Amino acid sequence: MGIVSSGFLGRRRNDDPRVPPGQYATDGFPVLSAGPTPRISKEDWAFTITNETGDVRRWSWSEFLALPQEDVSTDIHCVTSWSKLGTSWRGVALDTLFAEVDTTFEYTMAHSYGGYTTNVPLADLLDGKAWVAHSFDGEDLAPEHGGPARLLVPHLYFWKSAKWVSGLQMLPQDQPGFWEQNGYNMYGDPWKEQRYW
Repeated sequence: MGIVSSGFLGRRRNDDPRVPPGQYATDGFPVLSAGPTPRISKEDWAFTITNETGDVRRWSWSEFLALPQEDVSTDIHCVTSWSKLGTSWRGVALDTLFAEVDTTFEYTMAHSYGGYTTNVPLADLLDGKAWVAHSFDGEDLAPEHGGPARLLVPHLYFWKSAKWVSGLQMLPQDQPGFWEQNGYNMYGDPWKEQRYW
């Protein structure tokens, strides 16, 4: 019998180098949302990017699926401390979408069906860092996980990967979205534990 009871030892340290500090790996996929799950049919879904002049580039579901598709294997990290390793997604790179958009602004606000917003610098959406994903583990993305499509920005905490994404608005300066207005960090790097202000 040891001198210290197991309750004093806390959570076992995670030595997997893929897991950021303060996180633990899970095999599940917890569902966390800021409100009720919107139900958007693929026929009604569209994705838009609005630039600084008000020009809007819009893709319907069929136009979106006709774009070059990428398979992405990546780890994801939630601000609530869970990490899911080796997840598999399919979608369209933001590089592909922004190839059709003229902008000089450096910040974006992601908008979702249901009213959710989150800010992401444009540099964090380009150069193979982000996608609009429509499939998870070879299946259509379930509504509770953001289907029919969600933003996927895996190098930032997962609240930046806006579920039910409907578009991006270009901004001249960084502005807080929903969780950022409620105390979350403006950037959200899991390796620096940028959870809150």
